[in-house]
Amino acid sequence: MTSTPFQRTLTLPASLCEEAVEHLEKAAQRTVDGAGIPLKAFRAAADDDYTLPVSVVEQAANCLLVLATETAQTARPSALRATIGVALRLRDAVEALHQPALTTRYW
Repeated sequence: MTSTPFQRTLTLPASLCEEAVEHLEKAAQRTVDGAGIPLKAFRAAADDDYTLPVSVVEQAANCLLVLATETAQTARPSALRATIGVALRLRDAVEALHQPALTTRYW
C-alpha cells in the first residue's frame, strides 16, 4: 500500500488502447509534442494486461486533444469526433480514479 491517495496505474479496455494507438500514431506523425512516450506505452500495454501509468494516460489524452485542435480545419468531422472521443474516454478514466469511493454507510 502506498501513501499516495491516488492510484499510480490504470487498467484500460483493450479496445480503448488499440484506438488510442491509432490516434497517437497520427499525433506522432504530425510531431505533436510528447506523443512518443504514450505511443510506446500504449503499444506495449498488451503485454501488461493494458495497465498503464496514470501520467501516461493523461499525457495521451492531452496529445490527442492537441491533435484534434491542430487538425480541426482539415480533418473529416467523423475523424475529428473519433479523436476527441478517445481523448475524452482516456481523461474520464483518469478522473474516475480521483473520485472518492462511495460507501454504503450513513454519514
